[in-house]
Amino acid sequence: MKFCLGVLAAALLGGASAVASPAADTYAVARDCTRSALPCYTSLQLALNAAERDQSERWIEIRVMPGDYEEKPVIRRNRIKIVGAGRNVSRLHFGAVAQTSGRYHRAKWGTPGSATLTINAAEVRISDITIENTFDYLANDSLAGSDAGKIANPQAVALLLDVASDSVAISDAAILGYQDTLFTNGGRAWIARSLIAGNIDFIFGNGQLLIEDSEIRTRKRAAEIAPGEFHSFIAAPSTPLSQSTGLVIYRSRLTREPGVPDASVALARPWHPTKRFADGRYADPEAVGHALFIECHMDAHIHPDHWAPMNGTSRDGTMGTVFHPQDARFAERGSTGPGAASKPIGMTWRDARSLQEIRQEFASIPLGR
Repeated sequence: MKFCLGVLAAALLGGASAVASPAADTYAVARDCTRSALPCYTSLQLALNAAERDQSERWIEIRVMPGDYEEKPVIRRNRIKIVGAGRNVSRLHFGAVAQTSGRYHRAKWGTPGSATLTINAAEVRISDITIENTFDYLANDSLAGSDAGKIANPQAVALLLDVASDSVAISDAAILGYQDTLFTNGGRAWIARSLIAGNIDFIFGNGQLLIEDSEIRTRKRAAEIAPGEFHSFIAAPSTPLSQSTGLVIYRSRLTREPGVPDASVALARPWHPTKRFADGRYADPEAVGHALFIECHMDAHIHPDHWAPMNGTSRDGTMGTVFHPQDARFAERGSTGPGAASKPIGMTWRDARSLQEIRQEFASIPLGR
């Protein structure tokens, strides 16, 4: 089905579609549906709601016409295609932040609740669109820690691959934010020929994610960073030990915005999420992150250590436990550029699998198409 996206504010308020015909298999979403020959809706969420009423197993395509659409849609139906008119002209955006977004999440968790677009379904295809979280991270980052107006939890997700997501393919898209831009928290996903931008842990989570032929752009900070300290971190995987693949970035360009210093950005750091166990609540020891960079071009902002430690919750509730990259499943091979050279920091883990072997885990996704 193909849909036209219209005024997103109307969608959030449950506004009516210009034409309602959920029996079709192509919808449109447009700012103005009066000229659409397709069943047309004024928001993506309205089009997705219509798609959910279709109980068949066929694919439904939603065409997002040029325009800016401010909303927080959730994809719950399997076999959905969302096709924009180009990432420079079709833009989905919202400005939620973790501090105040628990109300959007089933378990009242702010970080996933902040997502602009949530995918919680299997066999989803998205292309030619921008997905952005517009929370003003830089304004908040510029405030002193003692400032009463500073938001303590500034995570602002653009795209959430939620727990029921699997076999997701995204191509020719832009996924934009600052801290926690892309949260992979479900099954397998593949991203190609796309731009992913952020600064703190902006590709993170426990899912299986293969990124190819894309640009991974580090964005600047507003806070003053002491000399020698890390400016930011690209990835923060929390891959369970039972899972062989976490975050794989292949033949992509690691770039930076103006203002990001040389030798200041880590490829990854190990995230051990806080969980509740029978003997207490602390960082999950079984979340041994997997991050693999293969044949990437790395600009000079990449730190020569390549990897960084990360603190986690201790049994006493403090953040005093330090997880070291040497104990994670981190590796890089075959990369080029001024940031590719690294100094020894005791990394010993190796992933001997070829890219072809890794791609077999994503076999149900139309890789390369």
